[in-house]
Amino acid sequence: MGFEGHETGGAAWAAEVENACASKGLQLTALRRRVMTILGQSDSPLGAYAIIDEMRRLEGKPVAPPTVYRTLEFFLENGFVHKIETRNAYAPCAHFGHAHQGVLLLCEKCGRSEEIDEPGLARAIEQAAHHAGFVTHRQMVEIQGLCPACARAA
Repeated sequence: MGFEGHETGGAAWAAEVENACASKGLQLTALRRRVMTILGQSDSPLGAYAIIDEMRRLEGKPVAPPTVYRTLEFFLENGFVHKIETRNAYAPCAHFGHAHQGVLLLCEKCGRSEEIDEPGLARAIEQAAHHAGFVTHRQMVEIQGLCPACARAA
């Protein structure tokens, strides 16, 4: 998504998710579409309960938390979102098709996130883990700071 131009990025991300589901034979249910739309339209990563609150606001009816958690797990398992562990929130993946070993830049002021792909850093972390005898399954580096807009305003 990035810090700039998120509005078009959310629509592009949703289209990529739809295309990926179609090509992989994955079912994009009505619930998955609603969660996808909410995540894609958000300026910042969202937790499950923020998604539930938005669904209640839009639909006027209660939503069971387990259904949203299962939907988020589907998106996570298929590489469509990243889980931001420090915030217990989810952000759309900006780089489909990579091994999900990137870097998330997290703005402490506005809450937005940007995913950057840094293969050298990912290799260095993987090598360090290997030297320690550790087998990695997933890695995501989270860096806290200020986005360009918030840094200019500070």
